[in-house]
Parts: sequence; structure tokens; C-alpha cells
Amino acid sequence: MAVIIGVARETAAGECRVAVTPETCRKLVAAGAIVRAERGLGRGAHFPDLAYVDAGAQLVDSADDALAAADLVLCVQPPPADVIARLQHGAVLVGMLQPQADPARAAALEALGVVAFPLERLPRTTRAQAMDVLSSQAGMAGYKAMLIAAQLAPRFFPMLTTAAGTIRPSKVLVVGAGVAGLQAIATAKRLGAQVEGFDVRPETREQIESLGGKFLDLGVSAVGEGGYARALTDEERVEQQRRLGEHLKTVDVVVCTAAVPGRPAPKIVSAAMVTGMKPGSVIVDLAAETGGNCEFTRPGDTIEHDGVLVAGPLDLASLGALHASEMYARNVFNFANLLLRDGALAFDWDDELLAKTVWPPRPSASPEQ
Repeated sequence: MAVIIGVARETAAGECRVAVTPETCRKLVAAGAIVRAERGLGRGAHFPDLAYVDAGAQLVDSADDALAAADLVLCVQPPPADVIARLQHGAVLVGMLQPQADPARAAALEALGVVAFPLERLPRTTRAQAMDVLSSQAGMAGYKAMLIAAQLAPRFFPMLTTAAGTIRPSKVLVVGAGVAGLQAIATAKRLGAQVEGFDVRPETREQIESLGGKFLDLGVSAVGEGGYARALTDEERVEQQRRLGEHLKTVDVVVCTAAVPGRPAPKIVSAAMVTGMKPGSVIVDLAAETGGNCEFTRPGDTIEHDGVLVAGPLDLASLGALHASEMYARNVFNFANLLLRDGALAFDWDDELLAKTVWPPRPSASPEQ
């Protein structure tokens, strides 16, 4: 019997992305799967129902109809615990699931014996790049964060020569040079700003400079594992803050993107630093969803402190839902391909991408059919 793949509309507030686009639906059907999609699935990302029908999907009227009999469920955000409870026993669930963040969700997954693959746990290897949802979605988030900064800033980004005189370019600093930070740097450069990038990992200098930015060297290094930064020591943090605080007095726009996986976002921009910035300056904190890099960040809000705007936008990738969905759905399809063998589900636990992504973690095992 063919594998039934279920996809329901996302229910999280502000979430417009989809885990299956018409493009990847067609590929899943070609691989021998039956795709059941809830009506209106792609509305927020501008994919009409007819496009899914043309791609071979079966449209159904509710999430229960899409998921209840599904062997494989694909999603963006984790389904609520009550939805998980209605999945069939032993179903496979793939998405950004964060099971450890919600005890009720974790309990529901375990109670039904759901084989969960939280894609945020995917090893960061060369082979996994085509499945790396964190990177693909961070790119959109960095792009949107810089556009928000440009909108909030009371100044032009590029240098302009006008009959009323010359306008100097805005000075933009991007804190954190991961995927989101590098996209933010590239976007600011395209908008004509004078761009700097700061990261405690010195190896990011070349990447920042390749995008036309200037590397801000504060003399603090925190090289970590897996391409991420490690947490700074207390002494390193004090010295970093002192030097960064002085530099921020000259900056017009700051976009914060620094993150440490599995932990709250590091506090990099202190209240004292914000107080020392020029009136009219703007901070956009992309790390707001994990607490923010700035002490004044309020997730989901924009506040003003002594003339400085501090924005903590949420769901940034969802603001570019069409292209973000196309990238995310391709990531999901590439991972799902590891699970499909001759039209059936199979788990090769000797494959590190499966073994290290599955939740709860399990010891290595021989391939199962």
C-alpha cells in the first residue's frame, strides 16, 4: 500500500508557511506517495488549492481528514498536543517540532509512539545542507530584518547627492554573522548603507568582507562547535561590552542575529549601550524569539528608549512566506526522501542524519524495514 502523507493548515499565530508546495507535492506523488492536503493549505503562502490538485494531491476538508490516517505527517510548526493525539499510532512526524519545549507535546508524541524528526536537530554536515531548514529560513529572516530596519530608520540608507546637499550613508552594524546575519549584511549593502559585521568567531571575517561589509574586530573570540559560537566567559563579555558600547555611539542601525543553539539568545547590547546611542538610532533584534540580544527587546513589540527604537519582530521568515515555503518544502522533501524506499517507509538507523535527528534519541540500530 502506498505511503499516505498528510499535510494540514498551520495553526500557529502568524505562521503563513507550508511544509509542502505544489512543486514538492508533485515530487512526492511521483515517488509513489498519496498526498492528502487540507483545503486552504497554501493560502497564506499564495499557493492555491488548484495548484495542489494539479500536482496530484487529494484535497480534504479538515486537519483530521488530512492527518488521522497519515503514515507520514509534514509540518512547519509542531501540531498542538490535541492534534498529535489524533494521529495514528506509529506515525512519522517531520518538521520544526521542538519537543522538549512543551511537556504536553512531548507526552503526546511518546504516548502514540510517534517517530518524530525535529529538523532543528539535523546535523550540520555537507550532506545535510539540502535539508537544513534552520539555514534556509534564517536567510529570509535576515533579509526581512534589514528591511524592517530600513523602514524604521529616520534616514536614507544610501549616500545621496541632492540639490539640498549631500546625505551621508547610514552606518549599519550587524551583530552575528551566521546565515541570517550574512543575509542582513548583503541586504544592507544592496540598499547602499555603510555596513559592518561583528561576530566573536574570527573566521567570519572573510565571509563578511566578501559581501562588502567591514569586519568589526573587538578583540574577543569565542569559536564554538558545529559552526556556532560558544558562550563567552564573564571576563570576555565585560571587555566585549566595553568596546562594543563605545562603537555603538557612532552607529545608526543595529541588526542583532546572534544565537547559541538550545539556549536563550546571549545578551550583547546592554541597556547602557542603548542609552549611549544617538537619538534616531534603530535596533532590530532578530533573536527576539529566544529572548533577544538586546536588554530592551520585547518580543513582538517595538519600543522607544531615549530616542532609540528597539524592535523585536517575530515570525520573520513567515513574512516572506512564498519563497520561505519553497525553500522549506524542498528541505523537507529531501529529508523525507531518506524515509521512502520502494514506496514504503523505512528507517536506516545507520544513517547519521536519521539517527541524530530522531526524537527521542535512540541508540544506533540495524536498518529496519
